[in-house]
Amino acid sequence: MSVREIRLFGDPVLKSKTQEIVDFESAKLLVQDLLDTTALPGRAGVAATQIGVGLSAFSYNVNGEIGYLINPEIISTEGEIELLDEGCLSVPGLWHKTPRYPIATARGYLLDGSQIEIRGEGLLAQALQHECDHLEGLLYLDRLEKEERKLAFANLRSQNWFLNQP
Repeated sequence: MSVREIRLFGDPVLKSKTQEIVDFESAKLLVQDLLDTTALPGRAGVAATQIGVGLSAFSYNVNGEIGYLINPEIISTEGEIELLDEGCLSVPGLWHKTPRYPIATARGYLLDGSQIEIRGEGLLAQALQHECDHLEGLLYLDRLEKEERKLAFANLRSQNWFLNQP
């Protein structure tokens, strides 16, 4: 159980679709690491791929609401898509207008095998969509509209962490 290092843009695990977790007992350490890693200030969520694990789970910490989902999926969205400022721990230093629904409901499992649904509005809805995207091998950059995407990649190429990757 520990805070894990966040994988950065360019790491192949971030573009890989995750595998479903079938043995919840074996996911206990992963879930605890996700929760520990998300507990640091300024972190709304962390997907397993962001800590280098190709399994379907994420944790969230939004407005004091802390939790996790195993094998999550977005089951409904509501409202008109809005362009929201969004960033990502795997793409540090960048914030871009990302199309997201203002309300989202995700369904997944807890470690005890019970199925739950989480309905989020505002930042929680954004986090649910963002983290589920990670588990499908998508980054928020993949959701950007054409001009915003061009700007994002230009900004990306100017980031020290990106320029100094091995």
